[in-house]
Amino acid sequence: MVEITWLGHGTYQLRLETDEVILVDPWIEGNPKYPSGHAIDRVDVILVSHGHFDHIHDVLPLAAKFSPQIVAIYETAHWLESKGAKNTVGMNKGGTATVGPISVTMTTAIHSCGILDDGKIIYGGEAAGYVVRMPDRRVVYCAGDTNVFSDMQLIERLYHPELAFLPIGDFYTMGPREAALACRMLNVKRVIPLHFGTFPPLIGRPEQLADLIRDQPDTEVWPLEPGVPVEW
Repeated sequence: MVEITWLGHGTYQLRLETDEVILVDPWIEGNPKYPSGHAIDRVDVILVSHGHFDHIHDVLPLAAKFSPQIVAIYETAHWLESKGAKNTVGMNKGGTATVGPISVTMTTAIHSCGILDDGKIIYGGEAAGYVVRMPDRRVVYCAGDTNVFSDMQLIERLYHPELAFLPIGDFYTMGPREAALACRMLNVKRVIPLHFGTFPPLIGRPEQLADLIRDQPDTEVWPLEPGVPVEW
């Protein structure tokens, strides 16, 4: 069993049965959808998909407090190290690393990856996603910020994920129409929609995605409420 808690926007945590916590793209301070009653009491692994503020904002304070392993593409990991982060794992696409109780394979993502540093945008490598293998051997696809891309078929063929976290908001990422095609290529049992409703341009909604894949009954759209944990 894995306890999943969406923390608003593109941030979510996975708590394993053994109590380890994997945190993805932490944005707490300033996140209008972050649940006010949620307290992060442990972080063992942080997965960073890319360097935009709404995905990396709280990596450094969490690193200072909990000393987790931090996985990111090489250039972003190097930047985090330059800011004082320890235990970084700077990897690249196609590679696999074991971090704590899980293994992660970095995948591509169709998105930009500039890091805002002292008022300037600096190179952060490229945006990425992750295929995460749980201790019970189930597989999760954490897409990060991306548009749909044809190589999602390869992710299905290589890794057979059962659960996918997909952005659906539109404007900065794919919207429901593109996410529906992603669902067809990934052929996962469940999809958790992310990255919608935070700002006015993010107009995609889970019910739109569910309607677009109603002819694909083997894939369930699983909308979550920020701060309300669910078991998977």
